[in-house]
This record gives sequence, C-alpha cells and structure tokens, in this order.
Amino acid sequence: MTTGEVLWSLRSECPIPPRLSPHADRVQRWLVDDLLPGLGLALDGAALQRLSRAGFARYAGRLYPGAAEADLRALTALFTWFFLVDDACDGPGRLSTDQIRALRAGALTLLHAGPRLRHAGLTGPMRRLLVHGWREPRRRMPARWRMRFADAVAVHLDGTWREAVNKAAGHRPGVAEYVVLRRATSAAYVSYPLVEFVTGHPLPDPVHHHPLLREIADTGNDLLSWYNDLASLDRDEATSGGHNLVLATAAEQRVPVRTAVGLTAERWRASMRHFVELRAAVPSFGPALDRAVADHLDGVANAVRATVDWTLESTRYGGREGHLVNASGGGIAPS
Repeated sequence: MTTGEVLWSLRSECPIPPRLSPHADRVQRWLVDDLLPGLGLALDGAALQRLSRAGFARYAGRLYPGAAEADLRALTALFTWFFLVDDACDGPGRLSTDQIRALRAGALTLLHAGPRLRHAGLTGPMRRLLVHGWREPRRRMPARWRMRFADAVAVHLDGTWREAVNKAAGHRPGVAEYVVLRRATSAAYVSYPLVEFVTGHPLPDPVHHHPLLREIADTGNDLLSWYNDLASLDRDEATSGGHNLVLATAAEQRVPVRTAVGLTAERWRASMRHFVELRAAVPSFGPALDRAVADHLDGVANAVRATVDWTLESTRYGGREGHLVNASGGGIAPS
C-alpha cells in the first residue's frame, strides 16, 4: 500500500466519530478576509489563498465542535499562530535555535503578564495575532488554568527548540527518544486545556494530573502525531533529519522506509486499541466533576479524529486533490 492508502485505511478504522462546528466555514472566511489582513502580516494574495485552502478554522472546528462562534474565532487565531510558528521554525529559511528560544521567551511573557509587557522575541504581526487569540481565554479563565496553558506552550516550544538543536548537530533520534520528543513538538498538550475554555469548566489540578487521564492524553497525542508523521513522510525524508516515527523506525530496525510505514501503521492501530481501553477504564470522579472529565476525554478524542480528517481534506497536505504531497507539518501535530 502507498502511504496515502495507509492513511485512508487508518481513517476508515478510526472508532472516534467525526465532528465539525457549524461555524467553521464562516470563521475561516473571517480569518482570511478580516483578521489576518488587519494584523499587517506580509501575506500576498497567493499566501492568503493558501491559508484559505488550508482551512485552519475547520481544524479548530473539528477539535471544538461545540464552541460558540466567537470562541471559535479566538481558537482559530491561536491555532493559526501555532501553524505560522511551525512554518517559521521548520520551513525554508527557518529560525535559528537562538531565535526560537527568544520566541519562546516572548510568547511566555505575553501569556503570563498580558499584552502590556513586551519582549523582543515576539513582535509585530505575530505578537498581535497571539494577543488577539489569547484575549478571551485570559479574561475568562482562572489564574491556575492560565498557568497550565502557558506551561503547555513552554513544553511545545522547548520541544521545537530541541528538534532544531538536533538537526543543527546532525543527531537522529531513536524511536524511544523520538516518541518523547514528538509529544512535545506536537501542540496537543496545548489543545487539551482549551476544551475547558470552551466549556467553562476547568478541571481541578488533582483531576488534571490523574495518572489515567495523563496516560490517555499521552496516547491521544501519539495517535495524532504518528498520523501526521505518515502524512508528512515525503517531505520529512528530505528535511526532517530523521525526526519522523517512520524514519526513526526504519533506521533503528534497519528496514526499508516502505516497510517502516507498515510498522508505524500497526503501532498506530495498537495504540488506538489501547486508547479505547483506557477511556473505558476511567472511574467516576463524582457528580460535580464527571461532566467536565467527560468533556476533557471527548476533547482528547476529538483531537485525534480532527487530525485524521483535516489531514485528508486540507490542501496543506494535498488532501482535496485526493492524495498527499509536500506535507509541511501543521496544527497540533507540527512536524
């Protein structure tokens, strides 16, 4: 089977039902027609068309199908920021490791202190985009939630920096090292707290850190990240420096890349079975918390299914042409 055929096969086997916000397409038009041009981003007509066809709001709308339209706008702004950061850190003319560290410091300054305090690592339109996306979560959510979200962003940008350091040094991670690093370079841990923003029911810290819920979060992260690795394999063979589960598997087991595609698909299937078993084993946390826990678990599952469906529809991966070409990372699973 080709990699594209494997991706479609895994989609057909995914037991998580697809969902999509009814506001997604309107928010996508707002993003391209109103928000981005107003921020002063250096985007010509062709660049705006690419952003339009990529459908970032449809990704956010699959992740948070129950979000109000105004909230989906904030979420789409945040996701667009992460997409553009991913491109800046991993695309042509990518940022240096020092610049990535400065970007991390600038983003965390804004998330912790608000828009009044400025940092040289994050300026101009990219700063304005993050300010826009962060405004409502910062206003509505409690301090402990804002700290948890900022910590997740720090982990993600640390992972992005470590990958850049590896590439600069020519270091190709083995499978075990890569799986841990991939959980950071994916922004899945950033997406999970945003479920609590949408519902307005933040989880207490002891519940958020419950070992079973942490394992479910890790497994969901693996599922969406490995699917993204399969989708971005063609590009990653040339540019990733081995930072792709398929490539790490091929190198470690000394098998052809095509064989490693099959092994990665089987690993994905086994992890999906484990994910289903873990969700079924979640205990009751009491009537005051069970709804919030169920929403969190649905959010982790939606992140997996959203990545699968959006990957196959977005022109970021050639999806609307029915095949996958020139994948360039992306979303909550940037590669």
